[in-house]
Amino acid sequence: MLEFEEYKVRLNNLKPELDALRAAYLPQSLLDELERLQAMAESPGFWDDPARSQKLAARTKQLEKRRDSYNGMCSAWDDLMTICIMALEESDDSMRGELVQGYAALAESMETARLATLLTGEYDANNALLSFHAGAGGTEAQDWCYMLYRMYTRWAEAHGFTYKILDYLDGDEAGMKSADIMIEGENAYGFLKSEAGVHRLVRISPFDSSGRRHTSFAAVEVIPEISDDVEIEIRPEDIEMQVYRSSGAGGQHINKTSSAVRLIHKPTGIVVSCQTQRDQFQNKETCMRMLRSKLIEIKEREHFEKISDIKGVQQKIEWGSQIRSYVFMPYTLAKDTRTGFESTNIGAVMDGGIDGFINAYLTCAATGTWATK
Repeated sequence: MLEFEEYKVRLNNLKPELDALRAAYLPQSLLDELERLQAMAESPGFWDDPARSQKLAARTKQLEKRRDSYNGMCSAWDDLMTICIMALEESDDSMRGELVQGYAALAESMETARLATLLTGEYDANNALLSFHAGAGGTEAQDWCYMLYRMYTRWAEAHGFTYKILDYLDGDEAGMKSADIMIEGENAYGFLKSEAGVHRLVRISPFDSSGRRHTSFAAVEVIPEISDDVEIEIRPEDIEMQVYRSSGAGGQHINKTSSAVRLIHKPTGIVVSCQTQRDQFQNKETCMRMLRSKLIEIKEREHFEKISDIKGVQQKIEWGSQIRSYVFMPYTLAKDTRTGFESTNIGAVMDGGIDGFINAYLTCAATGTWATK
């Protein structure tokens, strides 16, 4: 029964942390906001303005999720403490497994909540637009690009996020040349902003009959989806629109007509594409939202006073310097060059187990402590 005594001590030590977490994760101001939104939803005429009501309903859902999450952690703590007390009183160790698993789940939930409190950026709560680009190297690089795409979609699914494929360009023999996806959910951008940059792969290539080791590169771009109420001027004459037949994942059902749209912002050279809708106008509307988000994010990140100051060379920002290496041979290791965080379980990482990298980045960003190169 010694183990139950140890867990009882752990839970008592965890309680002050759980109480302190409330001030940052679920402050009274959020509860007051939730109460106001719920009252508004019950008022006459609330749904007369669909755009406004949907936005407020989405915010209400976010706040309810956060409230329920914190209340769930409190309930879990009470349940685990009850297990300890009952087991010690009755000398019953039958609930040992439930206690061990429950404590691990509670600790993980508290860590996730703690990290969420670090997401204080203006757009951290927004959806995230991820763009994938294969580097030079043909099939090998295109396969690596797809592996990254799979890693992030697996991560999204595991965390209850949803994703939509906006554009997808197949590789010549395998993998893909590029893709754009939207990952939707609270704090999607805040968690994924750490993933922007060049990702490097070292492995024995399955496409090399000689079994030689290859190094491949692919770039991931991450920007927040920015709402339409953020003002930015995009002149019609600065946009070149191209239409083409959809292809690749998500496009098979509409590739008989030229419904896919590509927009080129001529002053900056930024290109966005969408092929997921049957209607050309819907694809164009999605492209315009993507373009607005890219322009606003670059403008604010680089402190430009106006969009016209952004030059085409700014596209190279997305590639930047290598942020992480994934080594499959002669050993297995995934290591982040910025934080120093590493994992030898490369299989789990490629299946979406990247929380350690994200957590390390957010912690380093909050403390200003980065790995020395």
